[in-house]
Amino acid sequence: MLISEFDYELPEELIAQNPLERRDISQMLVVNRAEKSFQDKHFYNFPQFLKKDDVIVLNNTKVFPARLFGISETGAKIEVFLVREIENQIWETLARPARRLKTGRKIIFGENLTAEVLEKTKEGRVVAKFETDGDFNETLDKIGQTPLPPYIKREQENPDKDRERYQTVFAKRRGAIAAPTAGLHFTPQILEKIKNLGVCIVEITLHVGYGTFEPVRVSDLSEHKVFPELCEISAGTAEFLNKAKIEKRKIIAVGTTTTRALESSINKNGKISAGKRLANLTITPNYKFKAINGLLTNFHLPQSSLLVLVSTFGGYELIMKAYKRAVRLRYRFYSYGDCMLIL
Repeated sequence: MLISEFDYELPEELIAQNPLERRDISQMLVVNRAEKSFQDKHFYNFPQFLKKDDVIVLNNTKVFPARLFGISETGAKIEVFLVREIENQIWETLARPARRLKTGRKIIFGENLTAEVLEKTKEGRVVAKFETDGDFNETLDKIGQTPLPPYIKREQENPDKDRERYQTVFAKRRGAIAAPTAGLHFTPQILEKIKNLGVCIVEITLHVGYGTFEPVRVSDLSEHKVFPELCEISAGTAEFLNKAKIEKRKIIAVGTTTTRALESSINKNGKISAGKRLANLTITPNYKFKAINGLLTNFHLPQSSLLVLVSTFGGYELIMKAYKRAVRLRYRFYSYGDCMLIL
């Protein structure tokens, strides 16, 4: 299929710029694949669609403040977005304006943090070595900002609010530059209600990187590759999920990142493997899912690899109808937006 087939019309005002007052009052479009039907609910209804012994899989990655503002030696204002740590305090970054950053040039931030440009990649990214008198992560926590996606166009007038809301309530393991947004709807109360139903909740980790939201740059999807991202599944979790698969229990992934981590971990025997690895699977049409049979996800950008993944799981025609319905009924889209449950 062509990436152009995964397009839809989205009025700009439906792109959520702020989180709702409560996490769990977001709308939830429930898609039944067998019946090819839709229900319009709210996320607080989520437990109603679960039954005893179902399994919910969460991504417990934690977003760190990867957006920095500094000044170059020439006095130019520079914005730096940390993308990937290559080795200790050497980072691949997105910087703007990148044209002002020649090799060897220094950028000065607050809290005695500086960066020296080591090279510029052919993709236009800037590799820089960071130096600080104190602990690097503690310094980031003091002066960095939550890296909100570019389609959120407002200023961060209340950075502390975004730091709390652009983070799941179950975030534990630092390392993501973007939130696993399907998890943003959960509250401690919803999680407790799910557990009380006898539903099992397990956690895996995939550190969301630039690969998750990098634009698809080819027209033919068979040529598309999503950039690998680091994931980890513990031995106990892998054993539990494999047993659940044998018992034919429903395994519902919370988010496309969780889905990609699980599906990337399937070995040649069809089992989920434990350990750390790079999730390097690119899910495109005709892929057969082996780890999950339910998916909770937000609404994604047109012509994105995430929309391709969701359409592959839910069925192309059904999911594109679901998106048209969501637009017509004024659902809120993208990171701070509403969600879809596909069963």
